[in-house]
Amino acid sequence: MTELKTETITINMGPQHPSTHGVFRLILTLDGETVVDVEPVVGYLHRNHEKIGEKNNWIQNTPFTDRLDYISPMSNEFAYVLAVEKLAEIEPPERAKYIRIIMVELNRIVNHMIAVGFLLNELGCFFTPMFYCLRWRELVVDLYEMTAGSRMMPNYFWIGGVSADLPEKFLPECKEFVDAVPGFIDELERLLTDNEILQMRCRNVGVLPPDVAVEYGCTGPLLRASGVPYDIRKAEPYSIYDRFDFDIAAGTVGDVLDRYLVRIAEMRQSAKIVEQALRDLPEGETATPKKRKFRPPEGDVYHRIEAPKGELGFYLVSDGSENPYRYKIRAPSFVNLQSLPYMCRGHKIADVVIIIGSIDITMGEVDR
Repeated sequence: MTELKTETITINMGPQHPSTHGVFRLILTLDGETVVDVEPVVGYLHRNHEKIGEKNNWIQNTPFTDRLDYISPMSNEFAYVLAVEKLAEIEPPERAKYIRIIMVELNRIVNHMIAVGFLLNELGCFFTPMFYCLRWRELVVDLYEMTAGSRMMPNYFWIGGVSADLPEKFLPECKEFVDAVPGFIDELERLLTDNEILQMRCRNVGVLPPDVAVEYGCTGPLLRASGVPYDIRKAEPYSIYDRFDFDIAAGTVGDVLDRYLVRIAEMRQSAKIVEQALRDLPEGETATPKKRKFRPPEGDVYHRIEAPKGELGFYLVSDGSENPYRYKIRAPSFVNLQSLPYMCRGHKIADVVIIIGSIDITMGEVDR
């Protein structure tokens, strides 16, 4: 019998928008339809964010952070203002601290809804799950618009607090939303979790072992789905997270299915945190007195938070002027993306897009 001699081929996937929320390209090396290697090509959305951050003054950078992970703008603002407050030794009022937690946990629910919806879209389950999740996302962005005046670029967190108090109808509508979230997630799981397409396409696809995930520096749901129960809100509590009762969701296999299940579980926990924050929300001021010119003392600081996609950190250096001397971002999407080639090798071309979707990246913070 004559042995067939084959050779690999190299093709481009992109530049396009495959579950990435931004333009992205992959160079795939294939043996037939089997992936031999993957080379991510980034930079199509590069906007020189960090250098512009050094030209802006400290206050101007807060709304500028919204342009990073534009799916989760409140979390970007949270990480930045916490870093500046740590540098300048500013303590926000108690009411502001609770409002911030409410907003970022609502933001986590929104992020995971979009991640799950788009993942199912890429799986071939058509648009129904995506639109189902987007319908519930609308309820949260309505709350954002009611409070901050904007749905996607809120500029709500300010250095020393928040820009405005909650409007009168926010609390009852937010409570109605978090009370309804568990029922929505139950219905979502009945629709999706045992779906034959989801199970066949996601189980044992894109497996990332825990030791490999740690070596790549992965964080967030991607790391926890691999069985590493590491969450900065528990490991190094910041703001007032030590006052809330919630659990860390973790997987066992580290495949696409586990990443889906971890995000489902985290939405439940976020609703639980928001419920507690609404219950304990104190009265009082929402910001420290604002200054026309803000100059933190000389020094440097790194502060990180558990953003919806993983560890989001800001390294800031002050020389005592109105502008940061150095403005550096540790973006979870960029770091988590490094594990993509490992997870794709040995799978088919059709699996590549759902593996990307299971990482959950936004190109705004990958390219910056």
